[in-house]
Amino acid sequence: MKFRSLHPNLRVRIVVGSVQRFLHVMVMPLMTVFLAERFGVAVAGAMVLVIAVCEVSGSLLGGYLADIHGRRPLLLAGEAGVVAAYLTMAAAATPWWENSGVVYAGFLAASLASNLAVPANDAMIVDVSTPESRQFVYTINYWSINLALACGVLIGGFLYRGYFPQLLAAVAAGSLVVFLVTLVKISETAPEGTAAEKSESARAYIRSFTSGYRAVLADRLFSALLIAATLRMAIEVQINYYINVRVSETFGQQRLFGLGSWDATVDGVEILGILRAENTILVVLLALVVHRLLRRVRDRPRLYAGVILFTGGYMVMAVSGNGWVLLAAMLVLTVGELLNVPVQQTMLADLVPERSRTKYMAVFNLNVRLALLIASLCMTLGAVVSRWGIAALYAVFGAVIVLKYRTILVARDRGRPAADAEGSVPVGRPAQD
Repeated sequence: MKFRSLHPNLRVRIVVGSVQRFLHVMVMPLMTVFLAERFGVAVAGAMVLVIAVCEVSGSLLGGYLADIHGRRPLLLAGEAGVVAAYLTMAAAATPWWENSGVVYAGFLAASLASNLAVPANDAMIVDVSTPESRQFVYTINYWSINLALACGVLIGGFLYRGYFPQLLAAVAAGSLVVFLVTLVKISETAPEGTAAEKSESARAYIRSFTSGYRAVLADRLFSALLIAATLRMAIEVQINYYINVRVSETFGQQRLFGLGSWDATVDGVEILGILRAENTILVVLLALVVHRLLRRVRDRPRLYAGVILFTGGYMVMAVSGNGWVLLAAMLVLTVGELLNVPVQQTMLADLVPERSRTKYMAVFNLNVRLALLIASLCMTLGAVVSRWGIAALYAVFGAVIVLKYRTILVARDRGRPAADAEGSVPVGRPAQD
């Protein structure tokens, strides 16, 4: 399988998606700093919460509308909204206007618009990929996004203090290029008949919206995958929550190695930065290699091994205070991550039905928000439970993930109807639309 052999829409969306993540991550981490400096930490926390609500709302609305009106209109609407929002932010951040409230409002609008397009983008990838190509597609996508995130964070951090308005203007210009590429290069991919449920009244829209998402949540296999993905993500983000707090507070100055008279000595905050950089570098270096080596390995052993390595690595990070042990644990869990993530995304693509594809994607994307909530609870729990207790909790999460994966794999091995089969409905799924 080669990149050039993929559907043109796929090639464009993979490249465009990495550019979008690059642009977004140049600004997103800085916005919390910006809001805290302008409005205070307490108010900034509430403002970030509103941003999260806008992102969830945009994703759910986009998932519903893209199943009715198609993928391309939602992509164009979302990307146009991002361009307008960042242009407004750039103007409001300049010295001759300097309105922090407008900058925040613009970022709210950008968050809503970008998430409006996310389910359509995810569904389009499924629309034009095949079961045989999906692991390769999701591996390439995962690799390119991680590379973009690493570069974006680095550049944004350097430009924030002296060039914030210019940074916002550059993001607006990049977003405009993304919009134009989508306008010219992307064709509609929604299956025929998807738009058949267009409604005439607002009441009918609301009724269709709620009933559609109720049906998604009633899907037993999809719910199993959603739980597994949420718990996996809840473990992954621990490095920004419980592990971040524990290591920064308990990890004293340690010598990693020496060169002559120079010693590489790090504290807790510094080792955390090294661990995050290690994860990103390993993903960029190993993602395509792991895919090539394991492309013929069956999903079951690959998923189970991935969960064991991933969970075990984070369990070690929850308890260890040795720098080299933490670095080794990051290597192990990154390999587990690479074994797991592309297969999980492929399972999702196989589960979702054509006519409700973007609604499913919108609900699935909530796993990140749910995971952050669980992670914050774990951080609170860590104040009263020992580090070994937290590691045991990660083990429970890992066991549940394996059980949920097993539910899906068993149903698939028994020859249940595929989601993409004409007129078929996978086990546990009520008929849609």
